[in-house]
Amino acid sequence: MHFTSARRLDDSVLEREFTLGEIPGILWTPTSTTPAPLILLGHPPLGLRKMYPRLAERARRAAADGFAAATIELPGSGDRPRWAAAEQARADLRRAMEAGEPVGDGIIDALVLPLVEKSVPEWRAALDALLSLPEIGGPVGYSGGVISIGIRLAMVEARVSAAVLFAGSLVPAAMFAEARRVTIPLHVLLQWDDEGNDRQAALDLFDAFASKEKTLHANMGGHTGVPQFEGDAAARFFARHLR
Repeated sequence: MHFTSARRLDDSVLEREFTLGEIPGILWTPTSTTPAPLILLGHPPLGLRKMYPRLAERARRAAADGFAAATIELPGSGDRPRWAAAEQARADLRRAMEAGEPVGDGIIDALVLPLVEKSVPEWRAALDALLSLPEIGGPVGYSGGVISIGIRLAMVEARVSAAVLFAGSLVPAAMFAEARRVTIPLHVLLQWDDEGNDRQAALDLFDAFASKEKTLHANMGGHTGVPQFEGDAAARFFARHLR
């Protein structure tokens, strides 16, 4: 891990950009003399620059609660090399949605499964590097989407002890089998009127998780209408499980 920049967002949050090999990332840490638990901030493959305002807002809230937060650029996104197969899958998805056609399993698998296969090892490598820093001590939580990345990471990475997942319907059938092997505490957000989400598929996925503690927070409204108070609920969830 090589830090490329550092700045203070305010008196209590230090933001540092880094690279891990070819992978860009950002780390936010609170001002503290003790190692902080870590929250990995998941996001859709739209590029860190586009996602930065929302990620920084989530990181500020995490720091206010005494947590470090970190994220990395997903394969094929941002300034990383273009990924032809992913570009084709996104184009196929756009065409189906614009035509009002059902999004078939083939499109979903092509869009999501290679992203999971490529990105989860990178998240784990980033976690190795982050936990070697003296200012970070664990435990570790995962927050955000792509939900299939969160599922795989929760299944294979023993250091992730709790997760806040953002429900979405573009979940390959194979991920339901993996969901049945997820046992960590889960806090799942679902927008009831999400225009791009099959509500029943999201409910079926929630039902599949094997976690003894899993909570579904469903709110009326579209994809971008998550109520502000849900941030408080997620913060309380992490406070229970990462302290």
